[in-house]
Amino acid sequence: MNISLDKMLLSLDGLSVGDAFGELFFSMPAIPVSLEDLPQGPWRWTDDSHMALSVCETLELYGRINQDYLAKAFARRFMEEPYRGYGGGAAALMQRIARGDDWRYLSPKLFGGGSYGNGGAMRISPLGGFYGGDPEKAAAEARLSAEITHAHPEGQAGAMAVAAAAALAAMPNPPEGRDFLTMVLEFIPRGITRERTVLALDIPPAGFSDAVETLGTGDNVSAQDTVPFCLWIAAYNLKNYEKALWQTVQGLGDRDTTCAIVGGIVALSAGVVPAEWLKRREALPS
Repeated sequence: MNISLDKMLLSLDGLSVGDAFGELFFSMPAIPVSLEDLPQGPWRWTDDSHMALSVCETLELYGRINQDYLAKAFARRFMEEPYRGYGGGAAALMQRIARGDDWRYLSPKLFGGGSYGNGGAMRISPLGGFYGGDPEKAAAEARLSAEITHAHPEGQAGAMAVAAAAALAAMPNPPEGRDFLTMVLEFIPRGITRERTVLALDIPPAGFSDAVETLGTGDNVSAQDTVPFCLWIAAYNLKNYEKALWQTVQGLGDRDTTCAIVGGIVALSAGVVPAEWLKRREALPS
């Protein structure tokens, strides 16, 4: 098994730029059509990137997901900067973990059976970069990462799907389009997230409106109405980071998260995040 800190960090840049890019559009009355129409910066990133930083920290220290360390890292960063856009359930969970409570007890109780939100998926693409070329390992470790905050199987399935997609995108010549989606499906367990990704197989690259209507773009902030759309966008834009993000944000919905997911995957296959976009993103902590 080969691991790569460089690819992990490339995906983190792609994720955080996408996160900050998508966040801009919550305050805009209309969707701009070019980079020149956007603020010069800094584009502020949100909890998507904040939690991804903890995933990267854990992988760099342990070479795998150490769940207890990662839970504490999530909580530590939250307490340092709780204003990054965390949802109410996540905020309450982070506060309890910071006080020393066990995530194993707390996570299954969220929302009466565990969260199936898209938070496990939004932060995980750097892990796919870390395990580039090994989607099976990436999916298994992504499940461990998601379990801390998302005890519901759908929340974990979303994370597994994104991590596997990122690991495939990190390959020298990844499959594209329908072939890419077919390969990702091998690592998504049964459930709604998988069923909607199966639907994505039959949506052609020109079927953007159909993808939005059929797959959802995160309006419910759930894994199952966020991840399949992101996988479809990534599958048909693996070589073009900018095109992928402009198309993603046109879907509206939970646009900071959809852009974070797509950006983290496509940065790995495109091999670069455009310098001007990086320049405009709020700096990440060193």
